[in-house]
Amino acid sequence: MLARTLIATLALTATAAPALAQGPWDWTGGRPGSRDYRLAGAGVRLLIPELRATKRGRAFVMRNFDRNRDGLVQPREAELANRAFIEIAGARRARFDWEVYDRRPMLRAPAPVPPLAQAPRPGRWDRRAMRDYGFRQTARGATMTLSEAVLFATDSATLRPGAVDKLRPLADYLRDNAGVRVSIDGYTDSRGSDAYNKGLSLRRADAVRAAFDDLGVTRARFSVDGHGEADPVAPNTTAAGMQQNRRVEVTLLGRRVEEFRD
Repeated sequence: MLARTLIATLALTATAAPALAQGPWDWTGGRPGSRDYRLAGAGVRLLIPELRATKRGRAFVMRNFDRNRDGLVQPREAELANRAFIEIAGARRARFDWEVYDRRPMLRAPAPVPPLAQAPRPGRWDRRAMRDYGFRQTARGATMTLSEAVLFATDSATLRPGAVDKLRPLADYLRDNAGVRVSIDGYTDSRGSDAYNKGLSLRRADAVRAAFDDLGVTRARFSVDGHGEADPVAPNTTAAGMQQNRRVEVTLLGRRVEEFRD
């Protein structure tokens, strides 16, 4: 559904304004003393930190990619902004010099930004980032553990700011490997009732699934379950043990961890 919507949107945009690859980017926003754009909308959490967390980045997004001028960042707009900036900045993303481009505000865009609906190119995912997740081999497939500290505040099923960025490399892999199915399993420590813990663990697992949905991975590929305090990986008799047990496990069903090694 998102892909069809994006294709239609890009087609309309092409008739109403210059194509992204042909028109100049506006680099002038976000200068000292100028307006600081406030980001709102479903696409905000999809933006890379260089765009979401900096004044210049926010201005770049809103001045170039708010296509319908509604003041909101839609998921498709966030993905296009990410791809355009990464194309320009490359490996210099974290040290990108906005001032250099500000002095050349009419710099033309680089190669065309591929639409979200386009099939992913094999091998585009980051092997090192996948390896850094620390997948372990289990009977079900390749399993990684995401701790509560990375994803959620205690007793909450709302993702922390920045949690989506932790999931982005895995989303890239899943988009490039459309046949891989995924199990997302939530767990808690032993505090609270069985019913409460099962509910919280399920909500957390579903929050992770929803993040992948926002990142463009088809939700039909996921199975989601909440196990409460079952299957602890550490004793619930210490604070450290309970923290280890509060986790979400993501399993790539039928996959081998060797796939992510050099």
